[in-house]
Amino acid sequence: MPLTDTILRAVKQGEKAVKLFDGGGLYLEVAPAGGKWWRLKYRFEGKEKRISLGTYPAVGLKEARERREQAKKLLSQGINPSMERKESKAASIAEQREKENTFEAVAKDWFNTHAPDLTEKHALKIRRYHENVFFPARHR
Repeated sequence: MPLTDTILRAVKQGEKAVKLFDGGGLYLEVAPAGGKWWRLKYRFEGKEKRISLGTYPAVGLKEARERREQAKKLLSQGINPSMERKESKAASIAEQREKENTFEAVAKDWFNTHAPDLTEKHALKIRRYHENVFFPARHR
C-alpha cells in the first residue's frame, strides 16, 4: 500500500527501527531516536544496495518519489546511483576548491588578515592597487 502524508505524520518511533514501504524500493526508515530517512533499496550488478534520498519532512513524499524515479533512470542506463552521487559531489567539491584557490581569493584573504594592522589610507591604497593591477577585469 502506497504511503500518504497522513501516515507519515502519524508514525512514531519504536524500540527498533521501523520501515514504511511505499513501493519501487522506496521506504521511510524511522530510527528509535525519532529521525526519519528516505531510503531506496535497489540491486546493482547482482548485489543489493541502498541509498538515502533525504530526511522527512525536509524531503516530502512527492520529492522522494521523484528522486526514486531519477535513481531508477540511472539504473536503467547501467549507472549505480550511489557512485553517481559520490562522483557528482567530488566534482562539486573540486570545483569549489578551484574557485577558492584563485589568486584573487588568496590576495583578498591576505588583505583581510593584514588590513587591521594597516592605516586606513595605506589599506585603501593596497586594495585599489589589487583591484587595478592584479584583477582589473572583474572590477571594471
